[in-house]
Amino acid sequence: MQFSSKLIENAVGEIAKLPGIGQKTALRLVMHLLKAPEEQSEQLSKAIVKMRQDIKFCQKCHHISDEEVCNICQSPRRDGAIICVVEESQDVMAVENTAQYFGHYHVLGGVISPIEGIGPSTLKISELIRRIEKAKEEDEPIKEVILALSPTMEGDTTAFYLTKKLRAFEDLKITTIARGIPVGGELEYTDEVTLGRSIQARVSFAD
Repeated sequence: MQFSSKLIENAVGEIAKLPGIGQKTALRLVMHLLKAPEEQSEQLSKAIVKMRQDIKFCQKCHHISDEEVCNICQSPRRDGAIICVVEESQDVMAVENTAQYFGHYHVLGGVISPIEGIGPSTLKISELIRRIEKAKEEDEPIKEVILALSPTMEGDTTAFYLTKKLRAFEDLKITTIARGIPVGGELEYTDEVTLGRSIQARVSFAD
């Protein structure tokens, strides 16, 4: 692609690095920003810089947050005895949009993938174990862990690994969301109705 301006070329190159955006889409976005009021570009750049500088991750569940502890973990209306384990923060948002779940979450930060060099120690698995142990010590035991991982090979591998670890805890119910979600699909892109029904119809996890 030929550019008449090095500045445009640099801007297109940076935007095209974003997932799902090719050079043509990046060029359209750049041209839109160029034609829009200057304040719009300034507000966008300030929002991105502030997000990168000030964003936090919940100390309890590792979900994206503006505070040290996210509003879900702080809410007295949530059932702290149930933990829904997900891969990423986008999955928390997807489950929340169903309005069918009222427990807490635990964000792993990915799934086990040897090909990509991601092992159990890379994820927030040990933090989940410590969280369950701490709850038991404080006489507020976790009663159920829902494995809401994408039904992919990596997701299933992670679920099997977690199940073996979690079975060390007596009286802990381990469930998984119902497979109304297509095998190989991503949780993030599942519609709210299907995902909500999968949460409600969760079943015991068996390896």
